[in-house]
Amino acid sequence: MSFIQEFKTFISKGNVVDLAVGVIIGAAFGKIVTSLVEDVIMPPLGKVIGGVDFTFLKYVLTPATKDAAGKDVAEVAIRYGNFLQICFNFLLVAFVIFLVVKAFNKLKRKQEEAPAPPPEVPADVKLLTEIRDLLATRKI
Repeated sequence: MSFIQEFKTFISKGNVVDLAVGVIIGAAFGKIVTSLVEDVIMPPLGKVIGGVDFTFLKYVLTPATKDAAGKDVAEVAIRYGNFLQICFNFLLVAFVIFLVVKAFNKLKRKQEEAPAPPPEVPADVKLLTEIRDLLATRKI
């Protein structure tokens, strides 16, 4: 089997296609959740906590200076605020996903619990039932 033929066989398997679709939908859903957190949840939350933005918090190890040639030397700092902000955003995203999954599962359970309509009785079974009932009422 040639390399190209083997690749075609691999790529045409159902699992690969399903995985690709899942990754694409997951990426799109991730953008939706990120936008929900950053654009809808964070602004009111930021207003409530006084507009605190952790991203600029840092511990400066060496301040920015100019060297002997007059070139700027960047500061060396531990930017723990950005780390805290990313952790906070992660927790919010995880919480929102939890709520979405919980609502989806609740909706799914309601659909499963809904009684299914009784299956329609086929015409031949109806006819046989009528014949049985007629024979039962006859006196032999």
